[in-house]
Amino acid sequence: MKSIKYLLYLSPIILFIIISSFRDLDEGKLGSRSNPVKIYFTPSLDANKISNNARELVDYLEKETGYYFTTAVPSSYIAIVEAFGTKKADIAAINTFSYIMANEKYGAEARLKVIRPGGETTYKGQFITRFDSGINTIEDLNNKKFAFVDPSSTSGYILPQDIMTNKGIKLSETVFAQKHDNVVTMVYNKQVDAGATFYSPPNPSTGEILDARIRVKQQYPDVEKKIKIFGFTQSIPNDPWVFRKDMDEKMKVKIINAMLKFTKTDKGKKALFEIADIVDLVPAKDKDYDNLRSILSNQKIKSENLIKKK
Repeated sequence: MKSIKYLLYLSPIILFIIISSFRDLDEGKLGSRSNPVKIYFTPSLDANKISNNARELVDYLEKETGYYFTTAVPSSYIAIVEAFGTKKADIAAINTFSYIMANEKYGAEARLKVIRPGGETTYKGQFITRFDSGINTIEDLNNKKFAFVDPSSTSGYILPQDIMTNKGIKLSETVFAQKHDNVVTMVYNKQVDAGATFYSPPNPSTGEILDARIRVKQQYPDVEKKIKIFGFTQSIPNDPWVFRKDMDEKMKVKIINAMLKFTKTDKGKKALFEIADIVDLVPAKDKDYDNLRSILSNQKIKSENLIKKK
């Protein structure tokens, strides 16, 4: 009788162990503990903000899907693109041009796209300088030291560089700062004369700036008084969330649905906004980025030429 009671006492524990074991029996299968789904974030974002908020996303996705997840911020835009080729990245929140490269080279698929404050579905690049620099137009950039973000940054290099090329601007020196906030910091500290970053219109409710300057406002509270915007690029589609081509479609759909649910929760809204000023995620298709492909084609911009600049 004691043996039966002891067995009944242990049965829930044994059942838990069996269930847990079955979950990881298929070692190496994507989504298992030994091979979690890997989510990459663009290196232009603040790594600390990502690490502090991505945990909320991971916890929610694991609860909703039953899969294991991990996140990473690689060293460059190109590193994310190549990670799709080596299967080191399963999902990535990347910029538009990096997506086009990843799609062209490895068939990566845009399945979600970002919505910014005010319902903005597009964004553009901006030219910034200090108010006391004497620079007021793009033509004033001749023989000036200029900071870009990354050779694969659409708003922080490709489009502003194209404008300057078309205008015949000759810079004295160029620097790739890797992050939008780094560009703002370099301009603020007079390490460069001007720079290019992303632009986002002010918050429609509060008037608070939401362009790249906001990312250093805590460190430099007077950034709006010291740094001005003096030019813009054309608009481009907002950043996509991209999935590896050969991921199981049922897995993709399950994760996408969980992500869409996450954006409707209070924790999800806060986490995504902290990560990259995201107020919502909506379904996306590859054709949403055909306009940018046309721009790149018309301007004869090729990904291999940008990679060589690294």
